[in-house]
Amino acid sequence: MIPQYTAASIVSQTKQLCTPASVDGIVSSNGRRPCEHGANAATKCWRVVKNVERVLAIEFFTAAQAMEFRRPLRSSEAVENALANYRKLVPALEDDRIMSGDMEATVGFLKGVDKG
Repeated sequence: MIPQYTAASIVSQTKQLCTPASVDGIVSSNGRRPCEHGANAATKCWRVVKNVERVLAIEFFTAAQAMEFRRPLRSSEAVENALANYRKLVPALEDDRIMSGDMEATVGFLKGVDKG
């Protein structure tokens, strides 16, 4: 359940980050000049993108593990090839372990970054 809790927490934070930056608008120079929030909006957007990467990684990690529970059944050749490549980086979860490294490796896998 830890990956699901983590994903739920990340999604909750992402919803908070999606509040428009203009909500916090203020004026300066005696009301003559609005305070721009473009940089704040951009940094919030960057954090949202990073959160989406992590949620997708958790979903992929979980789906890959579900595939292991369905063995000896097999999926399509494309899915099985993707899973075989993924398993070179992240082994199936057979015993309890800290999964943060698996999640980071999964982000890299989904982005096409060779960690091996």
